[in-house]
Amino acid sequence: MVGAGLLAACALVGFASAFALAASAGADTGTTVTSTEPPPTTEPPPTEPPVEPPPPTPAPIAFGVTVGGVRVGGLMPERATEVVRRAFARPLVFVVSPTRKIRLQPRTLGARPNVPKAVRRARVARPGASVPLDVDVPRARVRNYIERLGKQFDVAAVDARIALDGVKPRVVQSQEGIRLKRVATSRGIRTALAHNSRSPIRLPFAVLEPKVTTAELDEAIVILRGSNRLLFFVDAKLVRWFGVATGQASYPTPLGDYEIVTLQRNPWWYPPPSGWAAESEPVPPGPGNPLGTRWMGISAPYVGIHGTPDAASIGYSASHGCIRMRIPDAEWLFRRVEVGTPVFIIAR
Repeated sequence: MVGAGLLAACALVGFASAFALAASAGADTGTTVTSTEPPPTTEPPPTEPPVEPPPPTPAPIAFGVTVGGVRVGGLMPERATEVVRRAFARPLVFVVSPTRKIRLQPRTLGARPNVPKAVRRARVARPGASVPLDVDVPRARVRNYIERLGKQFDVAAVDARIALDGVKPRVVQSQEGIRLKRVATSRGIRTALAHNSRSPIRLPFAVLEPKVTTAELDEAIVILRGSNRLLFFVDAKLVRWFGVATGQASYPTPLGDYEIVTLQRNPWWYPPPSGWAAESEPVPPGPGNPLGTRWMGISAPYVGIHGTPDAASIGYSASHGCIRMRIPDAEWLFRRVEVGTPVFIIAR
């Protein structure tokens, strides 16, 4: 029995070995498969594009910094630029008188502030620093504007004189004039713009003194050319009037304000430089003299008040420009006037 058991165990071991050998042989005699695909390549892993670092955040301007007198401390540059531009755009104020002011926009003068430059300087300025504001101001435009102001406000001085009120003489009192100081005004405008100041600018004026400060109204002569009359006034009161002859239409008596410049008794008559007297000769004093016995020459060339032997011409436009009077009337007037007596000739 023992031998039979041992024999069965040996048979089992042999069977297992045969089975293992068959399996191994089958593996060695199998079909070989050849692959035609290329070998796999090794690629680097994908890389991300470089990321730009974020721009640095601008720092606010240091506290206490001013640009052109404008406080920008603690503001960001963009805000500071806006504040300075707005402050510069404020109008200039000119004071003409206590009741009159003029406002002027800086752009009217072509003023251009360099705000970006000033803000760049302010960004690196120490706390409390005052940064100037560079301003370009065209001098020609400032000068032209001031000339227009001058024409608007300049007032000429008025000399004292005798003038007519209707047909009656009166005294015109002297008055001072004023003239805008151009250079000082230009300097004030450019300084205000350069310092970004908008304090009112008082316009400076020079006082112009009249050349004649007093006038006395004594005697005065008023000649009404249209009605051929001569009025004689003393102290603005009509003393006497006379009929006269004035110039013909072709030789009219000139209108205007004149004065007596020469007085002659028994004058010579000399031909004036005019075509109507080209063939004439001088006439000595005496009967038939065209000037009568008195000559009162006025400041109009070759024109005067005189007597005439032709009394029939009185009341008409008959002379060659002079004012003719009857001889007795001319002698009466001659005694009451002097060199400088005003003579007014009007069309009435």
